[in-house]
Amino acid sequence: MVSFAEVRRWNPGALETVHGELGKRRDDLVGLQDELDGAKNPDSWTGEAADKSAQEHQKLVEDMRALIAEVSTVRLAVARAADGVAKIKQQIDEADHEAQANGFQITEEGGIRDVAPPQDVPEDQVEEVKQHRLQIRDKLSAEVEEILDRAEDTDEELAKALNAAEKDEVDPGEGDSLAGAATPAGVQAMAASAGKPAEDSPKANAEWWKSLSDEQRAALRENPPAWLGSRDGIPAEVRDAANRANIDDTRRSLQDEKAKLEQGGVSEDEQEKLKQVNDKLKAVDAVEETIARDKPPRQLLVLDSSGERLKAAVAVGNVDTADHVSVSAPGYTSTVDGSLKGMDSEAQELVAKSEDELARGGKDGSVAAIAWIGYEPPQKDENLDVFGDSVVSSNSAQEGGAKLNAFYKGINASRDDDPHLTAIGHSYGSTTTGYALQGGGHGVDDAVILGSPGVGTNDIEDLKVPEGHAYRLEAKDDPVADFARFGGDPSHMDGFKDLSTEKSEHGSEVTGHSKYFKPDTTSQHNLAAVVAGVPEQAVTGKTDGVGDAISYVPHQVQEGASQLKDWGSAAGSKIKDVFS
Repeated sequence: MVSFAEVRRWNPGALETVHGELGKRRDDLVGLQDELDGAKNPDSWTGEAADKSAQEHQKLVEDMRALIAEVSTVRLAVARAADGVAKIKQQIDEADHEAQANGFQITEEGGIRDVAPPQDVPEDQVEEVKQHRLQIRDKLSAEVEEILDRAEDTDEELAKALNAAEKDEVDPGEGDSLAGAATPAGVQAMAASAGKPAEDSPKANAEWWKSLSDEQRAALRENPPAWLGSRDGIPAEVRDAANRANIDDTRRSLQDEKAKLEQGGVSEDEQEKLKQVNDKLKAVDAVEETIARDKPPRQLLVLDSSGERLKAAVAVGNVDTADHVSVSAPGYTSTVDGSLKGMDSEAQELVAKSEDELARGGKDGSVAAIAWIGYEPPQKDENLDVFGDSVVSSNSAQEGGAKLNAFYKGINASRDDDPHLTAIGHSYGSTTTGYALQGGGHGVDDAVILGSPGVGTNDIEDLKVPEGHAYRLEAKDDPVADFARFGGDPSHMDGFKDLSTEKSEHGSEVTGHSKYFKPDTTSQHNLAAVVAGVPEQAVTGKTDGVGDAISYVPHQVQEGASQLKDWGSAAGSKIKDVFS
């Protein structure tokens, strides 16, 4: 029988860690299939010794399958226990809050203590107040009893799986495949019984997931369909498991496509398609290398090989539990193979710096930061005419903005609580972020734009973020921040708060277009302060660029308009390097 004091100390995070480690062990064992196949008798070997060797090999296969089935069964039980403990901890928190609000305390033993009875109760209300408090006490006692019953059930279910594995009572099923033993038939059937959401929207996906039984959710964690990883509104840990499981299939599919293109020679028309496939394969490698960084743990939240380029999003930290979550969208020339690892490093630095800012402000809390390349920004091989017509238009930003809006919504919909969510957009990514925010319903609490050529509007109210919670950073010698290419120059939009990029007691100055996340700078400090929800610790200040200075002499702009347009057309190739 578990005690209330023991249940209070239960930690679902520890179970999630065990769940992850068991998954690694299972995958290591399944990965021995090739070695196991290579140890089979050669066809030319016959006789008594060969028969005995074949029997020993078959026994080894059966033992390996039994071990894998046991690891998988325990892992599934740990997943169920983690979900159960998370719910129990939430119940405890709610009961504690209710007790405190009414002047009671739940003791370590699970008793109810009246620590703050009401004072100066009118004599004619004493009995009524007494009966009311007895009702509250009885209600709290019933909640404690329900918590202990659920804890007992959770403990027994996990113990049952552990005992079955210890006594070799787990059935690995039929067949010789090691992978087949990793997902028992019962798990497959339970996962299949969950069905699919009625529609692919953050709200529908979240409601579907929350409607499933504990057994169905645990089975889907163990046997996730590929589509589960792409659904906004599904918990980050579940998306991560599904996307990781889909990496090998994605690579295999791209390799098959490459082989078909190369078969019999590559025509001129197929050259571009082959380049896209090769770039996607490089991007898959970049994703795998990035998520291998596990201190702190990563979560793979997007893996999409459709379109011309592969899309991905990787979180540093746990998006399901973090108090503060940021989502950074990159700009022009960004790709998964060329940009993800660098953005991931910036996210790791931002998490650490944000947690430092929380501590400096005397606050507790955890932080997760997401590098989101969930769209296809324009690339260098596309023509860039700064002032004239250009294929570097708002189209990619608008399409990406719709995806980013759904991604924001999914973070909030997947959770029972409301995290502090910060949207960060750099360069053309700030335009994408602007369109995402204009979609509304996003739940973004703070928005930060860096070196922005525009956010798709001249009215800050269109972004639908709380008043006073939109921030702008512009570095010295950053010409992109003055392009006013997409909706006007944010430097002159009412409502944005200017944060400094210059030297301060909190860090050094940044210059140019690409150093806003650089460690130990005022710019990074300010980003961290906003992400941590302590913007009062940021350093305010505005840096005027060349475009801002010109804006103060409109007659000169009018007189030199044609020269500026000519300059814009001729400077395209140079600006490309600034963007990247």
